[in-house]
Amino acid sequence: MIKKLLLSIVISLGLACNIRAQTVALDYYFNREVKKTANGAMQRFHYTWEDQSNSGFSLWGKEFDKLGAKLDSIPVAPTAENLKNVSVYIIVDPDTRKESASPNYITPTDADVIAAWVKKGGVLLLMANDSANTELQHFNILAAKFGMHFNNDMQNHVIDDAHFNDGAISIKNNKVFKTATKVFLKDVCSIGLSGNAKPLLTAKTGAAIAAISKHGKGCVIAVGDPWLYNEYVNGRLPAGYENDKAMADLARYVISLKK
Repeated sequence: MIKKLLLSIVISLGLACNIRAQTVALDYYFNREVKKTANGAMQRFHYTWEDQSNSGFSLWGKEFDKLGAKLDSIPVAPTAENLKNVSVYIIVDPDTRKESASPNYITPTDADVIAAWVKKGGVLLLMANDSANTELQHFNILAAKFGMHFNNDMQNHVIDDAHFNDGAISIKNNKVFKTATKVFLKDVCSIGLSGNAKPLLTAKTGAAIAAISKHGKGCVIAVGDPWLYNEYVNGRLPAGYENDKAMADLARYVISLKK
């Protein structure tokens, strides 16, 4: 009898853990850059979980690991089926023709699928870039679903490493970034807002460069730059910048929305 009771408790705990575990999926379809390795093979890189160089998201992935989340990637177009078990979906820097010979542009169908998933309770993160380095026209088909528009401009232009302060953003009493007080975002596009969309971070000009919007039971957070990749969270920034804390803050916030 005691053995059966213990077994029941173990099973219940195991099921509870599985229920709490959240899947954080990174898009590998709209962003799918490759490079040639030393041995001539083609390898994915740039904003992937696996990329441990400056261009990757491996450090951000570790923050989600600490929170008990499961990392995944979606290498095909989003569908209701492949998003069904995803808690957080991250789309970063969709490819231009400069970055891919045949880029996968976001279509109205893709936008409808993703918006329906968010409406049911999904958490969506959108990270753009300045217009010279990302494909904004089709990305905005999706952003428009949530009262957001990535503008064809450049905020916080930083000439070189001697001018880091041009990319400095001060943070105070922010509901998402609760521990970071000063971060670095350079050459970022601004975000036009309407409807439910509200600013999260603003540039020195006052323009929104990060925003949040409720959509049904879900939530969308957009940033005008992929600013949390390894290069800017691995200690390379001058003392005082806290992109590493912002990275952890954002991970904690999006995971908390699904509890």
